[in-house]
Amino acid sequence: MMLPNSLLQRLASWCPWLLRDERKQPVKVLVTGAAGQIGYAIVAMIARGLMLGPDQPVVLHMLDLPKSAETLNGVRMELIDAALPLLRGVVATSDEAEAFRGVNFAVLIGGSPRREGMQRKDLIAKNVPIYQSQASALQQHAAPNCKVLVVANPANTNALVLKEFAPAVPAKNITCLTRLDHNRALGQISEKLGVHVADVRNAIVWGNHSSTQFPDARHATARTQHGEKPVVELVADEKWLKEEFVSVVQQRGEAVIKARKQSSSLSAASAACDHMRDWILGTPKGTWVSMGVYSDGSYGVPEGIFYSFPVTCDKGEWSIVQGLEVDDFARSKMELSANELDEERSMAYEFVSS
Repeated sequence: MMLPNSLLQRLASWCPWLLRDERKQPVKVLVTGAAGQIGYAIVAMIARGLMLGPDQPVVLHMLDLPKSAETLNGVRMELIDAALPLLRGVVATSDEAEAFRGVNFAVLIGGSPRREGMQRKDLIAKNVPIYQSQASALQQHAAPNCKVLVVANPANTNALVLKEFAPAVPAKNITCLTRLDHNRALGQISEKLGVHVADVRNAIVWGNHSSTQFPDARHATARTQHGEKPVVELVADEKWLKEEFVSVVQQRGEAVIKARKQSSSLSAASAACDHMRDWILGTPKGTWVSMGVYSDGSYGVPEGIFYSFPVTCDKGEWSIVQGLEVDDFARSKMELSANELDEERSMAYEFVSS
């Protein structure tokens, strides 16, 4: 007797090991900065199937600095103690070559954090050597067609450095995280309208993962008891859409730090899982998500930078959504973020080592 798909999905979420396809070979997933807060949050999510699906076994590779070796080993011990059925092995190391060897997916969280009083140029100066080195390890040791998500800030420019110094890796295989901003936008809309966040879709975050990003609700829709309608129609408040909504999403990270005295960890880890899951397993029909990808010139965004666009994904490939209307207000915001990324690119090349 065939079980209905809805029941199969419930069984998969409750007890993933019941539906695991034993013929599926484990894939290797690298998490850098794994001893940090985001890394600690994400490794269990990955091992529970929240990133690659409830039937995909994984071998986790975890990389961090030598000074964090004891903490990293503690994370490894906890993963073993959790008795996670999908977890087929753990590599905990401070050696980049060992960490990148044979990995199919890489989530790059490790990087030099921004500290109080540090300018963006200072942050770029600290991270360029890190991502130059990781680019070399990626190119030399990762599996063919390895897919990479850069989380560490400045995420867009770190992704660019990685792309520039791993020329054998297709640019389409390197992305950066703006899904956290996208999820924040969905959350703000759902709270404003009093609907469940799952009923809101197709918000957009354009540009840089910084305060110049442009959260755009003009193409979003929400499902209500009267059917699915445009968010702009349901909100009916142009001022909120152009001002409060934009600023709250832009500044949400700082607000979280102020509230919990630490940066966003749980939400960032969850967003990284969302990003990779949709990239690998596909976006739902009629839905797009925001991803930082290498610009091809769409919407007048300059080529040669990593920029957040609305994308759809199918069979492990992303495509920029085309043909969306961009008014003068949106264009000005998008250009502001593109200009910042162009400046960051110039800064990054100042710190490249030969």
